[in-house]
Amino acid sequence: MLKWDDENIRCVFNSVERTLPLYIETIGYSAWERIFVRPDGYPCYHWLHTLEGEGSFEMAQERFSLTAGKGVLLTPFTPHSYYPVSDRWSTVYITFGGTAAGAILDALDMNTSAKYTEVSEQLSFSNVIGEMLLKADQDVEFSGLESSTELYHFLMLLRKYSMRGDQPSLSQYYEKLRPVVQWMENNCSANVGLPEIVDQAHMSVSYLNELFRDAFGMSPYSYLIQLRIRKAKKIMVTNPGMALKEVSILAGFNDVSHFVATFRKKEGMTPAKYRELHLSAPLE
Repeated sequence: MLKWDDENIRCVFNSVERTLPLYIETIGYSAWERIFVRPDGYPCYHWLHTLEGEGSFEMAQERFSLTAGKGVLLTPFTPHSYYPVSDRWSTVYITFGGTAAGAILDALDMNTSAKYTEVSEQLSFSNVIGEMLLKADQDVEFSGLESSTELYHFLMLLRKYSMRGDQPSLSQYYEKLRPVVQWMENNCSANVGLPEIVDQAHMSVSYLNELFRDAFGMSPYSYLIQLRIRKAKKIMVTNPGMALKEVSILAGFNDVSHFVATFRKKEGMTPAKYRELHLSAPLE
């Protein structure tokens, strides 16, 4: 594990890596963070994370404190400034870009400048970045695809295990929904719908909908349909001779026509075509 001492560390990746869809431009450690004023922002995405001490950060006429475990993600060319508040303010940072960077952050609903707070007791973003920095500083093989993969992994962790502003993290949403999701997985083939899901969740319909959309990007009923589609796929592959009517019943659909129409809408093909494509494929 990297030891954070009094010496700065900065690794700059070469221009070859910048042809990748997602690349690290720089990654580093500032033992004594300084004053920065960038009225035109920075040309790449920029993650700044506090290890020790406290800094003051300002962007878009908003000022907030960055203490240990807090960081900020900046989109390119976002005007900002920051300075140390405590005697020592130590930070780690990553600047990154790539032709797919914007699309990836759009998909994660993270393509805006915002403050983040880590919430997991088992995961420290400083340790994750420290491992990346150690590889970048000592391993000549840590370039290209490997660094791109590590960056992608970090963004996934940031999305799942941090609060953006005052919003709960994805992991906190998942934890709230875990009991009802497990119940849905165990009962998706039964004759259940939204009323039964709401009863199991002990929440209002509106709040349950809000949690599911935040956690999974869909309503509870859509999630139930997704579970039934997944169950139907497994049945069709493991029982290639079973009639579609029986498959639909075992998967929780009321009738075969509804099953076929829903499957085609969700998967872009009929159940029969799906089974045909997977007859010779190894079982998942």
